[in-house]
Amino acid sequence: MCPMPKPKPKNFLEPELSWEDPWRIFRIMSEFVDGFDSLSGIGPAVSIFGSSRTKRTSPWYKAAEATGRAFAKAGYAVITGAGPAIMEAANKGARAAGGESVGLNIVLPSQQKPNAYTTKLLEFRYFFVRKVMFLKHAKAFVFFPGGYGTLDELMEVVTLIQTRRVRPMPCILYGSAYWKGMMDWLKGTVVKSGAVVPSEMKLFQEADRPQDAVAIVQQFYR
Repeated sequence: MCPMPKPKPKNFLEPELSWEDPWRIFRIMSEFVDGFDSLSGIGPAVSIFGSSRTKRTSPWYKAAEATGRAFAKAGYAVITGAGPAIMEAANKGARAAGGESVGLNIVLPSQQKPNAYTTKLLEFRYFFVRKVMFLKHAKAFVFFPGGYGTLDELMEVVTLIQTRRVRPMPCILYGSAYWKGMMDWLKGTVVKSGAVVPSEMKLFQEADRPQDAVAIVQQFYR
């Protein structure tokens, strides 16, 4: 007897075309329309990224909360991925300061529960639509220590600035000690090989205190 084929796992993007693909276009369009409409009035914003696994007792959590609060007091809306840990902390700080606290939640197979500190919450099925929303209203980006997701968002932002697909904006690495290994590798290997020119390393700026991150953004637009 031939073994029965195993069912394909759900919630994964399939590489082949299917009859559903034309209708998927309309779902994608609706996410763009809803996102643009919902965020049209938030004003200048800062997108804050970081790990979803950081403990609430971590110094990074406390720093992200203080950073969200500092940017809200400076008149910026704070945008995060709406999840726990660093995202929760930044939203918490922004909301405590009376600022706009935006969460862009992603629907995943292992459902990410939005944190309780957003004043405006949107949900997305598609990562690429969500990334556009992070970029469209942001005046700056702050990257706290994180993993693959944070690195993906970091490199996408830097690539768009490098290739002039978006206007120049501050791209701040919070916690210089955490990012030191990556920066050393970029300078010692990637720049040395010619894949990145030395001037493009200036796309990154570093901060170790919330007030320093805010000062970088204010100085950039001054």
